[in-house]
This record gives sequence, structure tokens and C-alpha cells, in this order.
Amino acid sequence: MPCLNPIADPVDAQHHRAIAAAIRHLVENWQDQPPLEDLAAVAGISPFHFQRLFTRWAGISPKRFVQFLTLDNAKRLLAENHSVLDVALDVGLSGPSRLHDLFVACEAMTPGEYKALGGGLTIHWGLHPTPFGPSLVATTDRGICWLSFAEDPDGRDALNELREAWPAARLVEDADATRPAAARAFRWDGAESEPLRLLIKGTNFQIKVWEALMRIPSGVVVSYEDVARAIGRPTAMRAVGAAIGRNPVCVLIPCHRVIQKSGVIHNYRYGVPRKRALLAWEQGRAETEEAA
Repeated sequence: MPCLNPIADPVDAQHHRAIAAAIRHLVENWQDQPPLEDLAAVAGISPFHFQRLFTRWAGISPKRFVQFLTLDNAKRLLAENHSVLDVALDVGLSGPSRLHDLFVACEAMTPGEYKALGGGLTIHWGLHPTPFGPSLVATTDRGICWLSFAEDPDGRDALNELREAWPAARLVEDADATRPAAARAFRWDGAESEPLRLLIKGTNFQIKVWEALMRIPSGVVVSYEDVARAIGRPTAMRAVGAAIGRNPVCVLIPCHRVIQKSGVIHNYRYGVPRKRALLAWEQGRAETEEAA
């Protein structure tokens, strides 16, 4: 097994670990409204510096972040945005920064390439610290083909998943090659002119679902029914859910933006707490942009 090295910039890595620890604490204890001092202690930095670091990263204060973690907030978003996916598919997305399809563009493999399971393809991969925990990112000459969160400290679980997804490809550990993609995935501010490219491998149905997910604007949630209706398969909610669960490029293909019609947040491949945190982060950034 190769040696997995998640260290990039030591300061960035330290900040990511601090924010990740605070987010875990917030998600697990949001009903108690943890005070700033407790969060700073969990992060291992002073309250003043923690407040500045968190606000710079999330765009909002920790207190406001907690408000985005609640069930009531999810219900409100569903009520406000019940037709957003239909609109996006009908007229296209034209705003500057919150619109995900301007940030990410995808290319599906041909049937022949799909059958070859990555034969002849070289994939560079690296493990990178993020505010949501370590993430394994894999890239090819044609785009990002994998992004997942790692539960094992050394990332071996994520690497094994990558191998299973691309069994015939040549895998090369190269964190320097994948670092720019990881940075843009978790620091996106809409300022980049060139979209990130994705190379995805799946059935026609799965690709159709994943393309629909990429039209959900950041800061918005939709239901599984919304996605099924948007792809012209209104009764295929179970199949839609299965396709969402097979998403090979999390965050960039935002499966976390799909929740139950009741507002309940569940069924995330990388854990419900992480899904809640991703949604709160995006809503905070969207709120900041709207106020600008």
C-alpha cells in the first residue's frame, strides 16, 4: 500500500482541522447552542481568532451557522425553492456566482470507455485536509473523476473505493497534481472564469441524475421527487435515490442538496452530520453573497 500523506500547507491543514473539529461539535450539539468559548476550545484556538477564522471560511458567524442546521431551516428552503430545479432546467442558469453549472462542467465516458473500466487511463490522486474532514481527490487529463471523504485516518477506505470504481486504470499518488482541484472544491467563491472539468462514468440514467444535481444552485435544497420529475421520471424516486448514492464526485456533483420532502436530512454516503454541515456552509456563503 502506498503511503498516504494528507499534508499540504501546514497552516491551511491546521486551520482545516480546527474548523472540522468545531463543525463536528456544532452538528452534534446544535440544540444546546454551544457558546463561542466552547467552540474555540474544541478548535484549540482563542475565541477571537476562532471567530475570525470561522467567519472567513463560512461567510457567517458560528451562531448563524447553527441556525442553518435545523429542521425548520430545511423545511423553509424546500418551501421557498420548490420549483428551482424545474426553472434551472427550463431556462438555464444565468447568475454570476451561486450557479453551480457555471462552476462545474462534466463529460461522460463513451460506452466503450465505460466497458473498459478505465483501461489505458492514468489517474492521479491525493488526500487533502478540508473543513469537513480528509478528502481523496482523483484527476485525469480530462477532468476530476473522483472526490470522496475518507473515514480512515490514512484514507485507505477512500483509496480502496477509487480502485473499485476504476479497476483497470493506472493509479498514481500525486497530491501536488490534485491539490488545485481540492482547493477549488472547498474554497469556491465563483471568481474562477474556467469551470472545473469532471470525467464521470455511469449508466445513462445515473449520468442524467448527476447532471440534474449540478443544476441545483448552491444554498438551495430540493427533494428526491423534484429530481425525479426534472429528469422526466416522476415515479422513479427509488432509482433516483440509488443513483444519487452512487455519485463518484461528491460536493462538485452536489448530492447533499437533495433531502426528503418532509425536510428531514438523511441517507448521505458520508454521514448525515457531514451533509448538514455542507448545507449550512453553502447557505452561509449564499447569504453573504446576497448581502454583498
